[in-house]
Amino acid sequence: MKEYGFIRVGAVVPELKVANPQFNGKEITNLIKELEKKEVQIAVFPELALTGYTCADLFRHDELLNQAVVELKNILQKTKELKIISIIGMPLKMDNQLFNCAVVICKGKILGIIPKTYIPNYKEFYEARWFSSATTLKNKVIHILNQEVLIGTDIIFRDKENPDMAFGIEICEDLWSPIAPNVSHALNGATMIFNLSSSNEVIGKYNYRKNLISNASAKSISAYIYTSSGVNESSTDLVFSGYAGIYENGALLKENERFNFESNYIIEDVDIAKLMNLRLEDTSFMKIKNEKIYRYVDIDLKNTSKNLLRDYSPYPFVPQNDNIKKERCQEIINIQASALAKRLRATNIKKCVIGMSGGLDSTLAFLVVLEAYKKLGIKNDNLIGITMPGFGTTNRTYNNALNLMKSYKTTVKEISIKKAAIQHFKDIGLDENDRSVTYENTQARIRTQILMDVANMEKGLVIGTGDLSELALGWCTYNGDHMSMYALNTSIPKTLVRYLVAYFAEVEQDEKLKRTILDILDTPISPELLPPDKHGNIKQQTENVVGPYILHDFFLFHYLRYGATPKKIKFLALKTFKDMYTEAEIDKWLKFFIQRFFNQQFKRTCLPDGPKVGTISISPRGDLRMPSDADSSSWLNL
Repeated sequence: MKEYGFIRVGAVVPELKVANPQFNGKEITNLIKELEKKEVQIAVFPELALTGYTCADLFRHDELLNQAVVELKNILQKTKELKIISIIGMPLKMDNQLFNCAVVICKGKILGIIPKTYIPNYKEFYEARWFSSATTLKNKVIHILNQEVLIGTDIIFRDKENPDMAFGIEICEDLWSPIAPNVSHALNGATMIFNLSSSNEVIGKYNYRKNLISNASAKSISAYIYTSSGVNESSTDLVFSGYAGIYENGALLKENERFNFESNYIIEDVDIAKLMNLRLEDTSFMKIKNEKIYRYVDIDLKNTSKNLLRDYSPYPFVPQNDNIKKERCQEIINIQASALAKRLRATNIKKCVIGMSGGLDSTLAFLVVLEAYKKLGIKNDNLIGITMPGFGTTNRTYNNALNLMKSYKTTVKEISIKKAAIQHFKDIGLDENDRSVTYENTQARIRTQILMDVANMEKGLVIGTGDLSELALGWCTYNGDHMSMYALNTSIPKTLVRYLVAYFAEVEQDEKLKRTILDILDTPISPELLPPDKHGNIKQQTENVVGPYILHDFFLFHYLRYGATPKKIKFLALKTFKDMYTEAEIDKWLKFFIQRFFNQQFKRTCLPDGPKVGTISISPRGDLRMPSDADSSSWLNL
């Protein structure tokens, strides 16, 4: 998995006994061995895990401090054959002071030691009674267990093979400070931040802490791996829950169940390649003034696992949490409707013209126009819906389009394109029985001409209905349905179009209208440019030609959002769609996607205006600037 940018990390909450390093050391050793078997590459244990965080004045006793070092030696000895990197919290004496430290170990060696910087000494915290801040550290090297080891807060651990795979460490309160060490770590190359914490529980702290971690991860565009002291700590005055969480660019990937007396851990694969792509995209990231000079420790992250732990949604554009469905749909519709409303106000235009096919895209655009009219107080009859039956139009789509328009009391026009198309075939010398792309595109361009001319007559705007998925594949007729005066759906992929239309059906109170929208949802996706079958059913189904939109939207998301390589996209797709598509099918449609995405760019370089809704847009004035004649050969080697 390392070749695709993944690193497997673990956050551990071990069972412990306060002030018993021998018990704690054995437990940590056993957990390291267990995590090694699960192919974890880096694991982090809580703050002062070797002794317990709540030892209080016992931290002044050599018996405790010396035994902690002995147990560190035992851990090193018993894990010297293991490839896993472990980060263990313990107290260490140096420069006539005691420091709260994170000790990084691997294969029997201490790779580096990070002392805690911010020592809390307020409310229930009295750490300054025992520990000094890293700011008072005099030396940068410590001699411990016959090893000479780097110590300090200026250390980043960096993979020899791939320097993007690098991590920094902060300890508990460091995260809570206004300018946390993770900021500097990230600016100096750390893509992973490990936090060894204690963090007792009080009402409300759980969510506050999660927000703090999430924000740190998002601001530093990093993977943030956090673990804290468990419920086995002393409950003399405080209670600890043992929270562990793994975050990536602000998103929670995995967390544990708190208040567990037994050892527990969470494991996840974090995507370093994705994080680096986001950093490269964010040209503001490195503009922060940072003068701290770091030392780098080479590490060897073995590429052991071939099985990805984390799951990816087959619908990356669609919210997976049904609880936020209403909120997310309303937000998207508001963005689209407000964008159109602004355009109508700026042009002092009230009328909109839209081609109604009875399909998903035109239905969504139609409903969004009505939402814009609500904002502006414009009556529905100012929306001119035109159905333009052609050679492939079926009764099903024709009636659904009419029912939709009549139900909302919009202006309805019906203009057949058959005679105009036949005349055009004669004019250019095309046989009527020809079923080539010219036969299809003629109909698309005639429809667009009708829309444009009616808009001129009515002093209105032609509303484009084409979606992001179609534009990514170039599945539109140049200067046909490709063109409009304002394109509402250009950043809405097909899978999200379906989701939004389903939402409209869900909230619709009129049962007849609800049935119409539901039938539109059940209709096969088709441009209806070729004649139907002998039973009058749709014969030309888009996904039979271009492939499943569920796959193309998955490819599009990972390709544009995170700059994933085709090999990585295939790797993710094989896991995500293992029960739906074969490797041969994924190969076929991924290559199809890449080829079309490259050779159809010329259509995207002259798109009409349209609002950006999600994180991905292909507007030539916005997110995507790409040459129309680029060579896709390098991307096709799967």
